[in-house]
Amino acid sequence: MSVALVSSIENNFSNMEDPRKETKNKNHNFVDILVIAMCGAICGANHWTSIAAYGRAKEDWFRTFLALPEGIPSHDTFNDVFTKINAEQFEKCFIEWVASITHLLPGEVISIDGKTLRRSHDKGNGKKSIHMVSAWSTNNEIVLGQFKTEEKSNEITAIPILLETLSIEKCLVTIDAMGCQKRIAETILEKGADYLLAVKENQPNLYAAINELFFESNDATFDLHFHDFSEKTNKGHGRLETRRCWVFTNLDKLNFDVSVWRGLSAFIIIESERTLNGITTTEHRLYITSEKNKSASDFIKATRDHWHVENKLHWVLDVAFREDESRLRKGDGAENFSILRRISLNLLKKEKTDKTGIETKRLRAGWDNKYLMKVVSGMSA
Repeated sequence: MSVALVSSIENNFSNMEDPRKETKNKNHNFVDILVIAMCGAICGANHWTSIAAYGRAKEDWFRTFLALPEGIPSHDTFNDVFTKINAEQFEKCFIEWVASITHLLPGEVISIDGKTLRRSHDKGNGKKSIHMVSAWSTNNEIVLGQFKTEEKSNEITAIPILLETLSIEKCLVTIDAMGCQKRIAETILEKGADYLLAVKENQPNLYAAINELFFESNDATFDLHFHDFSEKTNKGHGRLETRRCWVFTNLDKLNFDVSVWRGLSAFIIIESERTLNGITTTEHRLYITSEKNKSASDFIKATRDHWHVENKLHWVLDVAFREDESRLRKGDGAENFSILRRISLNLLKKEKTDKTGIETKRLRAGWDNKYLMKVVSGMSA
């Protein structure tokens, strides 16, 4: 199994170039560095010092299947190599690997959202914090891919680039209001998928037209406008929440030229009514979609599923992987370590026999080589 791990990493990441020059001081095999770094990231190491310490603690085990001509690399070596690895090559290999082990179901929700690596900025050199835009498969619970920007506002340009790298045919792509852009909608359709985009004031005319029809129409005629309706109530943690969804396919009723949005087939209103400690609040969210075959009930689920990218990806990266505490700033180091985290998260999510949380699974993998091998066996389809 250990030899299979090396083979799997070599096969899936063979297009990554070793960034080091061919000199007599090149003491460590590139694949050895990759294997130790990936295993360390799975097993609880959150920076290069702990990666190297993990390697030294497990050196006898690593020697059973790695060459290690000069022993375990130092933390400076790990830092130097991953700072210089071409992040675009690493990201491409990551996306291709994920595609090889993932089966996306028709209609599956793919959530797109961004996350800032808060301590990756370097004020002295004028470098802003890195902002990673990720695609999250809600059914598989894995990261499909990511793309780096240096500002949150650049999500608008980053999302189409990320989408171009993914195989998402027949899926439903959900994005918050920042991604409600005509170019993004067109890119999603060109990839053979459908879109569900939140609408806010950044699309003022569309936002105003939907609000006008929904909130200002006569109650007596309102029921004639919508195509489907659903209501669902949930209780838990002292809170009562009712979600109502209206789907409007009669776009002629909108005081807006819908032809400017390619593929637009419906707009959607989600009303959330929450009661907590005797206080009731109501919130409305607006969406547009190209999806023609989902019901109002389906859209309630899809809009809730979108937030899995926050709860099951971003939150886990911060809590279990301490991503926001990382101070990596030089070269491509911060981006490359973020890819290591997402490889680790995907493999830990894919391992289903242990029902504990990600942080505990990381610890167990660090303690138990057999369990680690079970986790990394997910490298192959």
